[in-house]
Amino acid sequence: MPRTTTMTVRVSGALSEFVATNVGEEGAYENVSEYIRDLIRRDKERAEREAFDRLKAELNRAFAAPEDSYKPLTAAEVIARNRT
Repeated sequence: MPRTTTMTVRVSGALSEFVATNVGEEGAYENVSEYIRDLIRRDKERAEREAFDRLKAELNRAFAAPEDSYKPLTAAEVIARNRT
């Protein structure tokens, strides 16, 4: 079962007002926790999408390169290259 962590976030001014407009009867979320969880999920999805897009771009460049530019690498060399 996933672990639950309680976090405290302080917002004031315009940020607090913005959160308040998105929570409650007039907002899209029932409570602040629901709103924050949705923001975190969306940010996680964005980060994963960006990582996937970077991988696709790298693969596209590799497949577009002329075959004579390929260099054989061992698994250890690939692992070492990706650590930097």
